[in-house]
Amino acid sequence: MIVFHDVAEVPADFGRTVVAIGKFDGVHSGHRAVVARARIEAAGTDARVVAVTFDRNPLSFLSPERCPEPLSSLDQKLDLLAAEGVDATLVLRFDAELAGLGAREFVERVLVDGLRAVTVMVGDDFRFGRGGEGDPDFLARMGAEHGFVVDVVGDVQGAGRRVSSTWVRESLRSGDVEGASRLLGRPHTMRGRVVHGLQRGRELGYPTANLSADAEGFVPADGVYAGWLVDEGAPGEAGHAVTRYPAAISVGTNPTFDDVEQRQVEAYVLDETGLDLYGHRVQVQFTQRIRGMVAFDGVDALRAQMADDVRRTRVALGV
Repeated sequence: MIVFHDVAEVPADFGRTVVAIGKFDGVHSGHRAVVARARIEAAGTDARVVAVTFDRNPLSFLSPERCPEPLSSLDQKLDLLAAEGVDATLVLRFDAELAGLGAREFVERVLVDGLRAVTVMVGDDFRFGRGGEGDPDFLARMGAEHGFVVDVVGDVQGAGRRVSSTWVRESLRSGDVEGASRLLGRPHTMRGRVVHGLQRGRELGYPTANLSADAEGFVPADGVYAGWLVDEGAPGEAGHAVTRYPAAISVGTNPTFDDVEQRQVEAYVLDETGLDLYGHRVQVQFTQRIRGMVAFDGVDALRAQMADDVRRTRVALGV
């Protein structure tokens, strides 16, 4: 997938496009439905499917106190869009200049002159342009003027509720990673470097891979989860085979010892005690919650619980 960071980067001979516009936070099932529809629209033509999104949630600029924590980083979002078959993504920097751009200017500069859109797909709550002055009706009028069609894509529903990034966040905050996975259409995933921790897991017989504090992706509720660790290798390492391991994942501050100030995510790869992942980039995929996070009365009680966590993880993952 090609990534443009400014509409000026789009080549003049890029050709016609079918455009899907949105924040695409988490690239959940609703977003994927929009992309799938765009791909169908572009099939059999010379048009390319282009996602138009932003380098940050616009609320982080317009109203920071109302801006939710993102489900995925920009890099994760781009990887997910690529996996859905998007040909190119235009990432617009949301700053004062873009916030002040009128709706007509946005259409003419980005969709018409830059992308030569033949179809533009948006949700029915889509707003754009200075002060949110543009909506799907305005976009349709602009389409009639400039020769593109507007397709307002209806919501994907689940359990009588619209699938949304807000719903995914609510699920993760409560530890319901299975519910989040259903909304996303895949396991919720974090990604980061493996760093050295306090070595407590190793001392207890369960060495863990600790994600760095700057790991990408929304951190679920404290607790123990069954899931997978995907080793992408060390930076610059050539020819590394991506490997997927079953894992018991811990999220929290280690209340038994009460000496970890910041929530951390760590994964014990089942039956692997000599695996050296330090410095590697890994993904941690959450599939099922095993239990909440509690403090135990001593090391023996904690060790016994960890053995049971591993047993239940095996059952959950079928390994």
